Amino acid sequence: MVVVGIAYVNVISDNDSAANDKPQKQTRAEAVALRKKTVALGNRLYADNCAECHGVNLEGQPNWRVKKADGTLPAPPHDATGHTWHHPDSLLFSITKNGGQAGAPAGFVSAMPAFGETLTDSDIWAVLTYIKSRWPAAARKRQKLMTDRAG
Repeated sequence: MVVVGIAYVNVISDNDSAANDKPQKQTRAEAVALRKKTVALGNRLYADNCAECHGVNLEGQPNWRVKKADGTLPAPPHDATGHTWHHPDSLLFSITKNGGQAGAPAGFVSAMPAFGETLTDSDIWAVLTYIKSRWPAAARKRQKLMTDRAG
């Protein structure tokens, strides 16, 4: 999750002097602006790549907990009614990049395609940032704890 607050960024200049090698503080306004840009990019990428299955409003497909005849589950919601926020960032990133079969237990069948050839890693993080921006604070807090514990 992108955390709004004081962050450090490396600033690289043309002269590359030792003074410019030190991290400089990013202002709160800069952090907020960056987060807004990331959420907007994630919103656009979600609409183009995810909404067809997971819903325009992150609502998922009907009966998403009931297996279909082919053994796959319908696309789950990514809003607070689903289970996306029950998983650490590393798993969400891996599933998005490598598909639903990546790391799945034996016998699990997933219709979730891999987006690693379609989206850059930065794009995937932007989509996840957008999804998380739609969760209530309590869900974001709990998901962050799981992410922190997962390492």
